[in-house]
Amino acid sequence: MSEKIFVPPIKIQGIKTKLVPVIKQNISINKKTLWIEPFMGSGVVGFNIRPERAIFADINPHIINFYNSVKSGKINSEIVRVFLQEQGKNLAEFDEKYYYAVRERFNKTHNPLDFLFLNRSCFNGMIRFNKDYKFNVPYGHKPLRFSRAYITKIVNQVWYIEECLKIYDWRFICQSFENTIEISDKDSFIYCDPPYIGRHVDYYDSWDEDSEKRLCGILRNIEAKFMLSTWDYNNYRTNKYIDSIWNFCKKINHEHFYHLGAREINRHSMIEALLINYKL
Repeated sequence: MSEKIFVPPIKIQGIKTKLVPVIKQNISINKKTLWIEPFMGSGVVGFNIRPERAIFADINPHIINFYNSVKSGKINSEIVRVFLQEQGKNLAEFDEKYYYAVRERFNKTHNPLDFLFLNRSCFNGMIRFNKDYKFNVPYGHKPLRFSRAYITKIVNQVWYIEECLKIYDWRFICQSFENTIEISDKDSFIYCDPPYIGRHVDYYDSWDEDSEKRLCGILRNIEAKFMLSTWDYNNYRTNKYIDSIWNFCKKINHEHFYHLGAREINRHSMIEALLINYKL
């Protein structure tokens, strides 16, 4: 497998692709380590670290369902190719009407292939749900989205996961971060990438001060080593929690540029913080 950074098939806001090299340089694991991600999201960090044993957890059942479908063989790279070729033709012909038809279908059936299609054709690759837990991201207005090259790219991403699952003992679980961290022991390494407080909320990832404090309280008292990704500051604001509740951690900074805004003027660089509870 290549050492280049692998980008997962499911896109997530705030994906840590560009931070993977920095994270790799500062983690502390071996072949016996149980890698635990209580906030799997895209899974980009663990998928690139490639631990022998891992638990990837998230409260969003659709992310977990997708990867469990790959693990069980219900979905594979060839199935994805055929599906996206068919759906891509329909999108090219019927444009936004077809996108919204698939979105309505997914909200009834929760088909993981529909989830992949929506994730790759919605606005800005967002994953967002309304108060009724229905996917509600609008169309990305790219009817020719699924070109042959783009489909091949996604197919190769799914193939990578298939190959990893042949080699490594990886589990995908839908549950809370509290229950996931509870699994850890002194030989575990926990990588936490919670929603950034004050920056992004949806109905699967609601995150507030109470959530931040609960996570901090649990991590403060565990035997395992952990690393937590958060934001430190930008040109406008500073994360006050780093110097208050997280002050027992060592901080590693890295500048990162986010491309989440619809307009270029709204896209800014940010200083990220990796918080750790161990000596390097």
